[in-house]
Amino acid sequence: MLTRLPFHAPIARYHQQAAQLLSAKDAAEPWALRLFHDEVIPTRPGRIEPSKKRDAALALARWYDFRDYPALEEFAASVADPASPVHQFEAAAESVIQGDIETLTQLLHTNPELTQARSTRVTQFDPPIHGATLLHYLSANGVEGYRQLSPANAPIVAQLLLQSGAAPDATANCYGGAWTTLALLVSSTPPAQAGVQCALVETLVAHGANVDGRTLITALTFNFQAAAETLVRLGAPILNVATAAGLGLAQETARLLLTSDPPSRHRALALAAHLGHAETTRILLDAGEDPNRYNPPQMHEHSTPLHQAALAGHFDVVRLLVEHGARLDIEDAAYHGTPLGWAEHGGQTDVANYLRSKAS
Repeated sequence: MLTRLPFHAPIARYHQQAAQLLSAKDAAEPWALRLFHDEVIPTRPGRIEPSKKRDAALALARWYDFRDYPALEEFAASVADPASPVHQFEAAAESVIQGDIETLTQLLHTNPELTQARSTRVTQFDPPIHGATLLHYLSANGVEGYRQLSPANAPIVAQLLLQSGAAPDATANCYGGAWTTLALLVSSTPPAQAGVQCALVETLVAHGANVDGRTLITALTFNFQAAAETLVRLGAPILNVATAAGLGLAQETARLLLTSDPPSRHRALALAAHLGHAETTRILLDAGEDPNRYNPPQMHEHSTPLHQAALAGHFDVVRLLVEHGARLDIEDAAYHGTPLGWAEHGGQTDVANYLRSKAS
């Protein structure tokens, strides 16, 4: 197995790892075969003759989330000098994700402009240069995958950066768009698992981060209910029926439903079912929403409401959907599984038994 090198490792160390990887692949070691399969096969142009050494170098670069090996070589050269801006930024980013307050404080004291600096890494993502600030790294989202970490003291790190001049609403380029730290944070698993997501939301908002409806719908779409409720408490507006349904607010859903347009109603049913809100699901179904449509774009559009409810084990929602005509034989567009298959995959025994009984 490979161990990731420190960011300031010389290029010779990467050469050694590429050779180690190639040797392991030739020996058919499972970890090396998986790495090649994941990183090289999907990206190799079909008409280019495969090269063992080139493929090993590409696989290694992709493992470090660089676009290719030349991008990794350029990065290694840029951090060789400890006084270089890239080296200083990378050292600060490491301090952020590790929660190393002492080192980060020293770096910011020496170079206060680090709070405004941005990553120059050329990655394999869209777009290749995400340009994240140090604050963005606290979202553990949109940056290098192996750096998506949430230290227990993340809110304290955020406060240090913000008090030192970090811009709370600066955007980074990832997932094909421009995103603030707050928007990335409320759609990120590591901060939630570490128990710091809501505290980070509060810290960002206390220092001026903009709380808007887009961020709220993002939190709901990614099933971070606690983060969504925190946003509402801090002033995020409930502007449409989709947001109300996703929050499980029955009276507000019924009120906003009267003036909602079809796309909003479509999004509302997707969110209500996905998040397990039986009452708002019932209100929407009684109003005529079709349970057999695939969910709208950017809301698990490869699946139907029944797929999502079955996977999550929302028994009451599953039963409501079926009673309102949800078909059991519709396959999702990505894996070609039925709702029953999704329930079985998710280990939702009660839901699977119910769906099986309805199919017989």
